[in-house]
Amino acid sequence: MAGWLTAFKVIPWGEVIAAAPAIAKGARQLWASVGKQDALPASDAPGDRLEALEARVEALRGELAASAELVTTLAEQNTRLIDAVAILRLRTRVLLALSGALIAAVVGLAVAVFFR
Repeated sequence: MAGWLTAFKVIPWGEVIAAAPAIAKGARQLWASVGKQDALPASDAPGDRLEALEARVEALRGELAASAELVTTLAEQNTRLIDAVAILRLRTRVLLALSGALIAAVVGLAVAVFFR
């Protein structure tokens, strides 16, 4: 359990919290734009239908750009979290090595004191 507590202490929560509103806003906008897509209007004029299709393509391009930005932001945040976990792993290994050395020293002292 202590490992999880240490992991949560190392995570740059300030950055995570600072980025959360922008990520949530982007996700809401993306969800709203995906939910608003209407069917193309039925029209007899091919020109009107072509204009509607071109407008839809432009809207999709905008949504794609918003999606790409959101994914990039999430990837950057994920990278920061992975870096924090890597630092935790290194610290855990160093702590484990130091604990092992300390245990060996205590056992050595105990043996030296009791078997004089």
